[in-house]
Amino acid sequence: MEVREVEVTAARRMFGSLPSVAVATLNADGSPHVVPLWFVWPEDALYVSTRREGRTWANAQADPRVALTVDLGRSWIELAGIQVVGRAELLPAEHADMRGAISAWHEKYRPLLAGEGFERFAQAVRALGFLRVEPTSISGWDHARGG
Repeated sequence: MEVREVEVTAARRMFGSLPSVAVATLNADGSPHVVPLWFVWPEDALYVSTRREGRTWANAQADPRVALTVDLGRSWIELAGIQVVGRAELLPAEHADMRGAISAWHEKYRPLLAGEGFERFAQAVRALGFLRVEPTSISGWDHARGG
C-alpha cells in the first residue's frame, strides 16, 4: 500500500463528514490507547470530542502527541483513508474558543442524539471536552487509485 502526503482541504472535504475518527494517544506506560470518537473539521483544525474524566483526555494532557485515522469503503478496491498527526490542545466545551466548533459539532451529531440519545449522552458524559488538533502532517491511501 502506497502512503502519500495529502492536502488539508482535500482531506477535510473527503473525510470531514464521516461520523468518527480513531484517536491514538499514549498511556503512561507508553502503550497505545486507540478509541473511535466524534469529531468536526472546520478550516482551522480537527476538534475531537471526549470525556474530560476519561483516559484519552488524561493521556493527551500528559503527552499532547496524537495520531488520528479515518477511513471509508468496504471492499478492498474502495478503501481510502488518512492519518493525521499533530498535537492536541485540550479545550473544555464551554471554552470561548469553542463557539464555532461546538456549533458545528451539535449540527453534525444532533440526529444521533435524538429521542433518548441526548439524555443518555448527558448522563454518560458529565464533562465534555475537545482535543483541538492542527495537523502537522496528513498522509493517506486510496486503493481505488492504486495507492
